[in-house]
Amino acid sequence: MIEIKNISKTYNKTFVAVDDISMEISSGSIVGFIGPNGAGKTTTLNMITGILEQDSGTIKINGFDTLENPTEAKKEFGFVSDSPNSFLSLKGIEYLNFIADVYGIDKETRNKRIKHYSKELALEDALGDKISSYSHGMRQKIMVIGTLIHDPNVLILDEPLTGLDPQSSFVLKEIMKDRAKDGKAVLFSTHVLEVAEKLCDQIVIISHGHILFTGTLHDLKSKYEDLSLEEIFLEVTKK
Repeated sequence: MIEIKNISKTYNKTFVAVDDISMEISSGSIVGFIGPNGAGKTTTLNMITGILEQDSGTIKINGFDTLENPTEAKKEFGFVSDSPNSFLSLKGIEYLNFIADVYGIDKETRNKRIKHYSKELALEDALGDKISSYSHGMRQKIMVIGTLIHDPNVLILDEPLTGLDPQSSFVLKEIMKDRAKDGKAVLFSTHVLEVAEKLCDQIVIISHGHILFTGTLHDLKSKYEDLSLEEIFLEVTKK
């Protein structure tokens, strides 16, 4: 699980990107982190994953404090960023083997997982090509496969469906559901309530660095019975 208590992040001493937020993501759940562009979603995810250090507050991943035990915390999660433009000079298979080496995954296990996920995401024929030759959607898929190589307890995804074709988007959603069924936690950011409605056990809405709502979509919709999902989103985030 992920436990976040009172974290904040300020840029250039003036712009407060995330302001004293707290939330929990339980094992066996899929949580949608929802907000408009610039709401603080990516900054929050970057603090959870250790890319950024929070100015205050604590973050624990399955009990490991991300500042006090950063290596152990990082072993617990897999992360797909909103910009899959990394390791472009490597071939797909080289990247996946590199990630497997980092996490000490044996050859039999890694080959099995690479074969399975590359087939599921229709990327098996491109593994011998350089990532620089991939489309945005293909780069997104190779990063997803790399994230799943070590079978993390927590999956953290920043706008993971952007650029994916409908079939791959469906497969990724099924992967997320399967991981939750296996007792693992999934946290993903999105600005589309319709996606969260079909996928999430819980949603967290953030805007201007503040969390405005935490709960189920059913609870949220019950507060705005006469509004569409789009209208609810606009109503909540304007506050």
